[in-house]
Amino acid sequence: MKAFLFPGQGSQSIGMGREVYDAFRCAKDVFQEVDEALNQTLTKIIFEGPESELVLTENAQPALMTVSLALMRVLEKEGNLNLSQEASYVAGHSLGQYSALCAAGGLSLADTARLLKIRGQAMQQAVPIGEGAMAAILGLEMAEVENIVGEAAQSQVCEVANDNSPGQIVISGHRDAIERAIELAKEKGAKRSVLLNVSAPFHCALMKPAQARMRAAFQDISMKNPSIPVLDNVSVEAVQDEVRLRELLIQQVTGRVRWRESIEKMAEGGVAITIEVGAGKVLTGLSKRICPGLEAFALNTPYDIELFLKHDIAA
Repeated sequence: MKAFLFPGQGSQSIGMGREVYDAFRCAKDVFQEVDEALNQTLTKIIFEGPESELVLTENAQPALMTVSLALMRVLEKEGNLNLSQEASYVAGHSLGQYSALCAAGGLSLADTARLLKIRGQAMQQAVPIGEGAMAAILGLEMAEVENIVGEAAQSQVCEVANDNSPGQIVISGHRDAIERAIELAKEKGAKRSVLLNVSAPFHCALMKPAQARMRAAFQDISMKNPSIPVLDNVSVEAVQDEVRLRELLIQQVTGRVRWRESIEKMAEGGVAITIEVGAGKVLTGLSKRICPGLEAFALNTPYDIELFLKHDIAA
């Protein structure tokens, strides 16, 4: 059994997707459709930058989705891939869940782009610059980090934002509380405990204003049940009901990304192979770390696609 995975924010880089754009007309069509949906030349920012523009949350989120869906379009059009027959699950890290839902037919490409643009703007605007922060804590178990954030909060927000893999946990909240948590983590023996270069404190209670905006945005969007289950970040459930998925995507704005548990759940359900579709190879590395027995592959160039189709990776 296979699962197709879609990366989240942080995997972006100038020029991502350019090779597949140049090689396949159907990939180019995806980029152009997103540009039209957003009334913005996002493609130019993706390929040429400047990096300061690409890393803006409102650009990075739809940009990463565009690259993932362009690659999926090539797999479908050139490789005759039928996702519902080829995969048991789709999943995506944070914004990647939108890419996963779009790939499985639950959202149109244009609506996915518009939702991610709103999501990026809302998350960026939810907290004044400088008031929030995120940090990575490496080398401690979840129970230890839960204790640390509880102690560091001191009436401020300090929460676990991402459970990425064993020993790799990201926390989010008020800057002062996050800095206290970093020092506590060092005292508790963390291998590394550092502030992240992010523009806002994602996946914590400080994102409630963004959550309200996403609830309003989804009222104007038509969704369908995806063709295969989406392994949801918030609930770690395999979900195929569009009403439930809509609510979970709204909850996700403030909720913890339970990625480690998601991969474990898929492996327990019989998944032997994960295929990351999009920029970078972050999720491929996490899959191997979470479940060393999994085979994990990343597809982000025409050569990757050729190898994948030629060898017909089978579960």
